[in-house]
Amino acid sequence: MALMFFARLPMTMTGVTLTLYVVTDLGHGYGAAGVVGAATTLGMALGAPLLGRTIDRYGLRPVVGVCGVASTAFWVAAPHLSYAVLVACALPAGFLSVPAGSLARQILAALVPAEHRRAAYSLDTILVEASFMIGPAAGIAAITSLSATFTLSGIGVLFGGTALLIFLLNPPIRNEDELAPAGSVRPPLRSWLTGRLLATLLVAAGALFCLVGTEVATLAVLRSHGDVGWTGLVIAVMCAASMLGGIVHGAVKKSLPQGVLMLLLAALVLPVGLADQPWWLLMLVLIPTNLLCAPTLAATTETVSAIAPPAVRGEAMGLQDASTRLGLAAGSPVVGFAIDHSSPAWGFVAAGAGGLVLAAAGLVWTHRRRAATAPAMAAAVQARR
Repeated sequence: MALMFFARLPMTMTGVTLTLYVVTDLGHGYGAAGVVGAATTLGMALGAPLLGRTIDRYGLRPVVGVCGVASTAFWVAAPHLSYAVLVACALPAGFLSVPAGSLARQILAALVPAEHRRAAYSLDTILVEASFMIGPAAGIAAITSLSATFTLSGIGVLFGGTALLIFLLNPPIRNEDELAPAGSVRPPLRSWLTGRLLATLLVAAGALFCLVGTEVATLAVLRSHGDVGWTGLVIAVMCAASMLGGIVHGAVKKSLPQGVLMLLLAALVLPVGLADQPWWLLMLVLIPTNLLCAPTLAATTETVSAIAPPAVRGEAMGLQDASTRLGLAAGSPVVGFAIDHSSPAWGFVAAGAGGLVLAAAGLVWTHRRRAATAPAMAAAVQARR
């Protein structure tokens, strides 16, 4: 877990450092920087399931080796590229990013018994929050006090170094009971990519839509009231609340299901705009929804791990990564559009409402499929009797 924490750390630096590089060093606007970020995110979303499937088939080392070399090459070369070339390389670079998040979840599923995975996934989510508290701040400090060439190249070295350590350690992605016998056939896609799994992924996308939308609205509110200087403290308190929620979620014997956690997460965001000033009051009213952040993400991983067969766990975790990245990609522009055409306080409404729509769609889909399959299951049981 310590190794995977450090493997994800450079990934949390990429967004802010690329933005500052494009705006400051290349002289383009924030929109142009957003294009680079969107291309990278899209590449990650497209690549995650395919990389996961490759890991399922060939193991961890080939994927980590190729992705480690590709990530290192891109980030070392990035400060020497023109804007047009940077945009062209961003999508394939995102596609071949080291899938540290899905790898961490696969390794935990292999090393931790099923009855203890809630605690393990909660701890992993807490470490993700810690990486987001450290990584962006470290990236901003490096690129503003040193240079873009040193910072971006340093990120490349971090990607390469952690990939090398993972390659050498070669942690298991399946336990002994899950190893497929030689010559076994891969489970058909339709046998495990069920409506329940798709609904779980839809809820996961809704959670990230809500979370990134909340961050955008928070920044917009603080900026509109001249309190941008307090942004770091407010974000830190939000992360700390999420970590506390993750500790509680991992400690209890029985927790709320993913869908309920997601509905509470989104519902608690809706009224935040009513208490948007002063800044300390905004910080306080953001705590309840952030208490549910880590538990929702941990419950998502637990659900995906329980549904997907071990032979396709890598692809399933990759699909989870893809769904969350698509939620991230959609949340920022949608909430930003709402803020531009109303007020920053309405951004919280847009974030919560968007999350509720996606979560409700997933839950309704699951309920309908269960209702449709219940008569058939009852008939099958009756026939056996």
